[in-house]
Amino acid sequence: MTDKLDLLDEKASGGVSRRGFLQAVGIGSSAGVMLGAMGAIGLAPTAAAQGHGPGGLAHKQDWRWSPPSRADFSAKGKKNDKRVVVIGAGPAGLCSAYELQKAGYKVTVLEARHRPGGRTLTMRPGDKETDLDGVTQVAQWDDGVYMNCGAGRVAQWMVTMEYYRELGVPYQVMTNASAEAYLYNEKRGSTPGNPTKYRTAKADFYGTVGELLTYAADQGALDAKLTEEDKVNLKSFLSALGSLKDGKYWDAPTHADRGYSQYPSAWNVEGVELPPTRPDMSQTLASRFGNYFEFENSWEQAMLMFQPIGGMDTTYQYFVRAIGEHNVFFNSPVTGVENTSDGVKVTYQDKHGRSYQLAADFAVVASPAHIARTFTNNWGADIDTGLGEFAKGAAVGKIGLQYASRWWETDHHIYGGITETDMDLQHIWYPSYGYGERKGLIIGYYNTGTAASTYGALSPKEREARAVEQGVKIHGEKYRTELEHSFSIAWHKVPHIQGAWAYPNLASPYFQKLQEGAGNVYFAGDWMSEISAWQHGAFWAARYAVQSLHEKAVATA
Repeated sequence: MTDKLDLLDEKASGGVSRRGFLQAVGIGSSAGVMLGAMGAIGLAPTAAAQGHGPGGLAHKQDWRWSPPSRADFSAKGKKNDKRVVVIGAGPAGLCSAYELQKAGYKVTVLEARHRPGGRTLTMRPGDKETDLDGVTQVAQWDDGVYMNCGAGRVAQWMVTMEYYRELGVPYQVMTNASAEAYLYNEKRGSTPGNPTKYRTAKADFYGTVGELLTYAADQGALDAKLTEEDKVNLKSFLSALGSLKDGKYWDAPTHADRGYSQYPSAWNVEGVELPPTRPDMSQTLASRFGNYFEFENSWEQAMLMFQPIGGMDTTYQYFVRAIGEHNVFFNSPVTGVENTSDGVKVTYQDKHGRSYQLAADFAVVASPAHIARTFTNNWGADIDTGLGEFAKGAAVGKIGLQYASRWWETDHHIYGGITETDMDLQHIWYPSYGYGERKGLIIGYYNTGTAASTYGALSPKEREARAVEQGVKIHGEKYRTELEHSFSIAWHKVPHIQGAWAYPNLASPYFQKLQEGAGNVYFAGDWMSEISAWQHGAFWAARYAVQSLHEKAVATA
């Protein structure tokens, strides 16, 4: 089927008439086609955003979380003396250890890296990381400044919030969207020094599309699906959504929603709206700015979003304290996990490369699938195939840029939120903490795929230069002249992690084998959930593994 937006692009140079646009989106067709086109430009949520597409919530969940309890053993006249080794001190591993310990299990956590959290990594002043190429960076931030290198936000419905409350983790609002942030699609008309405010793009898109759909309703294009009352109600909605007057956008008396070049101040100073230059309709649509609006309705990212105070991995410091620091061993990479006649045998190394073995009743493998696959094991071909279905973790990169002043607040009125671009830096995040402080840190790029691989191949200084060169196009020279320090991460080059998220094939029989576990070995991680790339998914995968392990432990006690 032809992409409707591609049809628009074919005429971009000469403009698109109302008739041409409505033909492209299916005049005379069903309302569903029209709504589909609205979704394509960000006006209506897509199936995936409603949870009915890949990665959505439509997958049936018959399983329910039933926390393990010491009482389950005592009901059989037994005492819980079971030992469990957990491999990995990321979200899934620490959650597994925490829940098991509450039920009376004796837990040991082995973590290959020097700190907890896995991909939930916060770089604070003085922290350092050495990548697989041997390149070491030190975070030279001022006190109070930090960078979330991985996970950066939590939705209010996520189970992560439950652990914040249970563990006492302090948290605050994370501003995911800001009307004052920018959109900059260089390949579609944006030019250096002329970014578009998010509020301006949204007002123009909603106004333009609202006017066109009002026209469609007036011309009878929706008669097959709508009654006269339906059409009245639809036009009322479109008028409110797009700030229309008599079905027209640019004929309205005011366009304040687009923003101001000078905001209103005193009672007799009404403010100066942005210059009322009427953009060509095809230019508005061809900018594709509307595609960025969808995440506001996304089940994953609709406001409010939250973050722990002081950095995202604060959560895992709380987990470690709850589990007991003496039960968590860092710099202890695992090399083997094997079933034995009476439990499991786990082989690991210390920071000097000396090997040790632990015997236990069970093991929970909470390392990335591609890392787990390298362990010496006797899991069998099905488990190996299941782990092999997960490609090596995705290439994802971020850079933190510390500035001498918070010019984005003072000069651009941006307090949190994200600027979206089609450049290879992809996203720029503004901090949702430290408002009003003298200095601050911007995430200068958050990119994935080819862009992340490209940046990852560069030295830290080269990454900084490339990111700043592009950022100047949006924010001007202060993006360069106010810069003090940077720190960048390429997740595919982080030892013992070597990539970001990976998604399961839920229909695969081999994935189902992983869910069942292998003997006395169970698997957990965000990659073992429908909601990969989120701590929420890691926690639910941990709960599933814990409950399965506990059921077996009680049954065989």
